[in-house]
Amino acid sequence: MSPMNAIESVLQQMRATALASGMGPATSAPTGAGSFAAELQRSLANISGAQQQAYAQAESFELGKPGVALNDVMVDLQKANVAFQTGLQVRNRLVTAYQEIMGMQA
Repeated sequence: MSPMNAIESVLQQMRATALASGMGPATSAPTGAGSFAAELQRSLANISGAQQQAYAQAESFELGKPGVALNDVMVDLQKANVAFQTGLQVRNRLVTAYQEIMGMQA
């Protein structure tokens, strides 16, 4: 599998995970729609949003606000963790692909 196919595969998995967790794409992207940079930007925004939402809900639970259940907090924290781990794996694959490409020039 070429590095670009691996990256596309991971991006598709990130899209599916974001849709399954209820996170939609970001509403604004500074680069052209459909470009790799725009897709990466949206994915990072989704990861950040999931983390902020989970931490806000955890804080609400800690403060004893009504309507915030522990199981909801734990699920949101796990969703944020999975999103972060997926983003980390994408970064690792991008670095590996970059290193392979740079090695081809030698």
